[in-house]
Amino acid sequence: MLVVMQEGAEEAQTQNVINRLVSMGFIVHRSSGMLHTVLGGVGPVGDVDPIEFEVMPGVKECHRIVSPYKLASRHFKPAGTRIQIGDVEIGGDQVVVMAGPCSVESRDQIGQVAEAVAASGAKVLRGGAFKPRSSPYSFQGMGEDGLKLLREAADRNKLLLVSEVMDQTQIPLLAAYVDILQVGARNMQNYNLLRELGALRKPVLLKRGISATIEELLLSAEYILSGGNYDVILCERGIRTFENSTRNTMDISAIPVVKALSHLPIVADPSHATGRRDKVLPMARAAVAAGADGLLVEVHHDPDHALSDGAQSLYPSQFAELMNQLRIIAPAVGRSV
Repeated sequence: MLVVMQEGAEEAQTQNVINRLVSMGFIVHRSSGMLHTVLGGVGPVGDVDPIEFEVMPGVKECHRIVSPYKLASRHFKPAGTRIQIGDVEIGGDQVVVMAGPCSVESRDQIGQVAEAVAASGAKVLRGGAFKPRSSPYSFQGMGEDGLKLLREAADRNKLLLVSEVMDQTQIPLLAAYVDILQVGARNMQNYNLLRELGALRKPVLLKRGISATIEELLLSAEYILSGGNYDVILCERGIRTFENSTRNTMDISAIPVVKALSHLPIVADPSHATGRRDKVLPMARAAVAAGADGLLVEVHHDPDHALSDGAQSLYPSQFAELMNQLRIIAPAVGRSV
């Protein structure tokens, strides 16, 4: 149930509606915009007539939300969500680029990469300290030592930091170091992890699973939102199809589809989507043209000797070229970089 309060509605009137919703068995989530307060009630919608709320003082309109994701729906927040982290806004007019290596390997490595991406215009340093790898014999990451190196490099170059959390036991550790916690594709439907992240008051970047539909992605976001954490960033990172020319199939169409269905910002990860550095630049350009709020790009100063995902990592010079290209493309769609 979605209740939109009138412009200038008194707080007492809003509270009366909240009390009414709660008494009928709804869990209420409140969203306050510039003009209207919106109350999202999650509960027994089928048994409630919207007119019961429309006649209450201060109420502008009331609607049933028929989609299975209530809080992630654009109906809940028509203007869209903007997530402010320091002086960086995700979901606003600027396309926010997050760049760095697949995994942190050493102080020298992460220091060189962080300096390079910051110089080219990235706002967020990305890098894994814990790596979910298909083979148990592959490099699994440096753990907390890696987080310390990531934080040090990010601070030195005035960057925010995003890194992946593998399970709920790691949340306190990651939260102590990073600005954004990333949920990888393999964990998109790890509902215990998502519930715990819902209780956190720190932004979460949620990647689409390799075989997940857009509705399933939004339902996973709903788990985090329903816990009270509204700072969720979605990520399109390619899906598994019958095509084997690239690592995954980059679903560019998911970006405008999500924009129509949800108020949450969405970024694109062309590195994991294609698995090939020669395909990253064209897919990144396409994602921005399609309306992505940001990019997640892998960059390594020596990708031929990277411990993980070297083939999809850009050289710093290629990343600088990409940023220059985006400065031309973004204004064409009303954005900046």
